[in-house]
Amino acid sequence: MSALLILVAAFFLPLFPMSLAFNALAARISNTYVQVALFVAWPQIGVALILWGDIAPFAGVLVVWATLSAILYAFRLLTIRDVGRWAALLASSTWPLVWLFALQRPAETDVIGFALAMTAAPLLMLLVRDALVRRLETAYTGLHGGLARDLPRLSGMIVVATLSAMALPLFPGFFALLTLLGGATPGVALGVLLTWLLWSWAGARLLQGTVFGPRSGAIAEDLPATSIWAFAGLVALLVVSGLLWTGGVP
Repeated sequence: MSALLILVAAFFLPLFPMSLAFNALAARISNTYVQVALFVAWPQIGVALILWGDIAPFAGVLVVWATLSAILYAFRLLTIRDVGRWAALLASSTWPLVWLFALQRPAETDVIGFALAMTAAPLLMLLVRDALVRRLETAYTGLHGGLARDLPRLSGMIVVATLSAMALPLFPGFFALLTLLGGATPGVALGVLLTWLLWSWAGARLLQGTVFGPRSGAIAEDLPATSIWAFAGLVALLVVSGLLWTGGVP
């Protein structure tokens, strides 16, 4: 694989500063369905590129570049209040880890599965953004606190999506990270664990600015039960898919 092809792949499995292109594009799209399609397809283009060639000759540079990119965007999550941008920055922090996993030379299908697992949480956060905009006309944290008491269904959706972003057990990101750490060197493992810790910190701050905190009072109707059941079905599908993928990884 030529250096030029790696630079192109770095736009789709975003490595800073190429990652700025994805974040700029994601910020310009307001339609949730188009955003979901973008989040699913974008990293898979990068996966196709790195599987097409051999990234092993550039392993040293890629390990440092991918690790620092993941940590950088995990730090950025701590300062973001817009949930849509939060989802895009989370993706920009999770997708660089695909490079680290691919350098362990797993099967091609496992690289594809890993990328999908690391996309699950950003997708759930996009759905949270959509629900917040529909109910509160804004997707900023900190404007309406204490939602758990007045909008329990919406709050439950926010909590589940955030726990997925924190890569807690049962969610696809958790199993993907365990798989990555199982074959990582100590240095890479340290970088991955730091990134994971920052996701948890950022997720806790996001919950504090929405679900918990001072009560804002009844400001909108809660989500209908059908929406919550659909969201729960999607989460269950992601959990089962993560378990099945993990079971198939040698």
